[in-house]
Formats: sequence, C-alpha cells, structure tokens
Amino acid sequence: MNISVVIPLLNEAESLPELHDWIVRVMQYNSYSYEILFIDDGSTDGSWKVIQELRQKNNHVKGIRFQTNYGKSQALNAGFKVVKGDVVITMDADLQDSPDEIPELYNLIIKEKFDLISGWKKKRYDSKIRKNIPSKLFNAVARKTSGLKLHDFNCGLKAYKNEVVKNIDVYGEMHRYIPVLAKNAGYTKIDEKVVVHQARKYGKTKFGISRFINGFLDLITIWFLSRFGKSPMHLFGLLGSLIFGIGFLFALYLGFDKLFLHQTSRLITQRPEFYIALTSMIIGTQLFLAGFVGEIILRNNTNQERYKIKNKI
Repeated sequence: MNISVVIPLLNEAESLPELHDWIVRVMQYNSYSYEILFIDDGSTDGSWKVIQELRQKNNHVKGIRFQTNYGKSQALNAGFKVVKGDVVITMDADLQDSPDEIPELYNLIIKEKFDLISGWKKKRYDSKIRKNIPSKLFNAVARKTSGLKLHDFNCGLKAYKNEVVKNIDVYGEMHRYIPVLAKNAGYTKIDEKVVVHQARKYGKTKFGISRFINGFLDLITIWFLSRFGKSPMHLFGLLGSLIFGIGFLFALYLGFDKLFLHQTSRLITQRPEFYIALTSMIIGTQLFLAGFVGEIILRNNTNQERYKIKNKI
C-alpha cells in the first residue's frame, strides 16, 4: 500500500463527506493504493454514522471510534498502530488542510528519503490574537528547546515513513511534538514544506487558549524526557548527591565545632546550620531515591493502552 491517511476528528460530520471525496480524487488521479483511517475521538454529532456510510461505499475507508473523548494524541497513536501504507499522512478533518498536498509529501518521503515532513502554514486564516501570535511564540520556544528548525510544529498535515510512526509513542498531548519524538527515536532526516491553509468551512475550532498553556507544559516534559528520559538517575542522582553532600558538610562542621572549638556553647539543635544540614540531607536522599525509582520504572515499563475503543470497522 502506498499511502495511509490518518484523520483524527471530533464532531466534524459536516466536513467528512467532502474531505473523503477530495482525498479519493487525489488518490485515483495519481493511481495510489491507499487507505483512509478516520479516528472518531468521542464525537456526539453523528460523525461515526457518516464514517460508516463512507465505509459502505468505499472499502478503502476504515474507522476507529473511541468510547469517549481522549484527545488528538491518543487518536493518532491508535491510528499509527494499525496503518499499513509505506507513507503515512496525517491531516485534520476540518478541511483546513488540503489533500492536494499529498502527492508532493509522498514524493518527499519516497524519492527524497525523508523520515518526516512537517507542514508549515505560512499564511494562516486564523485569529491573530487567539492563534497566530501565541503559535509563533510557542514555535519559537519549541525550536530553541528541541533544536529542530521547524516553523510550525503543530500543523496537522504531516507525512511520515511508516517505520517512524511504528516506533514513536504519542501520548498526553504530545501530538504537537511528533517531530521531536521522532528525532529522539533516532529519525533525523526531518524537514518541512509550506502548505496551503484554508479557512474553516464548517463548525468551529475545538481548541481554546488552554492548548497553549498545555503545550508549554508538554514542551518542558519532552525536553526533560529527551535529556534524561533514558536515565533519570543522571539528573536526580546528581542533584540528590550534591544536596546531600552540602548537608553532610554542614553536619561535619557542626560536629567539629561542638567537639573541639565551642564545647560549652549552645546546643547544636539551637543553631540554624543544624536545620540546613538536616533539610539538605533529607531532600538529597529523596531526590536520589526518585532517580533510583525512575530507573526501576523505566526498566519495567510496559506500554499500556490509554484509551478504550468502542467500535472498529
């Protein structure tokens, strides 16, 4: 199979038939073998019924329906597990991503041998205050933190070599950082392509300002995981040892001072240095144990499903 198109969606019943027909035209014109996988992330507007109808008239259509709304990351992760195409294309269901971009994205993966191509919506039709300005700030921080020179990390239109999606785990709200996840997994041939961004035709956006707050928190998480995820002891063990060492030196100083210099002075417990030493050794021990527990969890971690599928066709 040449191409798998993965489309996560939430309450997009109006746009699905038009999106489906558009994708099919592109596939047939270019003689691609393909599948279209819709992941219904707990829609309440009849989206699943539309997907079933599309399946009846086109056996290239497949669908996964979640029990409830788990989020875009979980939807993509579920799709990545089952896709079969040599190239995996992700796009949003709101018709703001153009299926006409698919042939060039496909060629960049197959002919140019890229691992991942991320779309760049250079000209956007979103609100500047709600989306454009926060998005530019978010992307600037992501570039600085990750080392990837991409302009639009969160663009839903992306192309992947099949091997990439099978070797990354998208969870929480990490769909914003799939290029970073791919880089951390060893796939370094990553680039971007300017893509057309269209004004929303049906419905309204499902994302509020909270997505940027969550995005920055996730960015901190992924930075930490990329630096210390494989060995948390390198961070917690180092900090714990350093802080414990400071507390231990204070304790030695207090003991030496009491035994040899000021034997008749006030009790050690009446001196502030005692509490600095005690607190430092406790915190240092806790940090060291956190790193140790993290190492144990890392080595015994099992990849568990974080969503419950209700239907599958």
